[in-house]
Amino acid sequence: MTDNDKPTDDGSPKQPPPYQPPEPPEAVEARRGSVSYQEPGKTAPRAPSLADQRAREVARRRERETAEAEYAAAERKRKKRKRILIGAGVTVGVVAVVAVIYASSTPDPVTATCTDSNGVVVDDDNCDESYARSQGGYHSGGFIFIGGSSYRYNYGGTGSPGQKVTGGSYVAPSDRTPVRTASGKSVSRGGLGVGGSSSSGGKSGGS
Repeated sequence: MTDNDKPTDDGSPKQPPPYQPPEPPEAVEARRGSVSYQEPGKTAPRAPSLADQRAREVARRRERETAEAEYAAAERKRKKRKRILIGAGVTVGVVAVVAVIYASSTPDPVTATCTDSNGVVVDDDNCDESYARSQGGYHSGGFIFIGGSSYRYNYGGTGSPGQKVTGGSYVAPSDRTPVRTASGKSVSRGGLGVGGSSSSGGKSGGS
């Protein structure tokens, strides 16, 4: 007697289970390859493996090294710019000091005006020693002699040709003082202008 032939508790014969047809092979394969999904928020995070931990540590170390290198490069550039600015400031300061010293040590230029023995302004050529020699004249005692007339420079005075010089002095300034004529020609003192001073432009010293 099988289990199916055994009577039930109430004495009636036991009915066999309903017939279940076998599943086709495709359904079995599909069930084997199916993926089960969990509801969002209920998936437990997977603990990082040792390799993942090492990779993350390497990435963090590289980021830190890159940041440190960028900071060091920025600091070097900042210090270099600072040294350049300081050097430029020192150079400008030195140049300014030298310019001030030079300006304070160099006297202002003086204008030389050629005059005759009466203090009348004449052409500057008459006080040029080279011109005097070409005219048969000569230089002596601070005067230029040409054809019986004497000429000399007045320093600092003013006046137009044919008029008496106003102000100035017949004493030559120091060698450090630049001397030029009204036309801009440099004057070599060389003994010219030796004599007394004159504020009216009159004759000082004989011819």
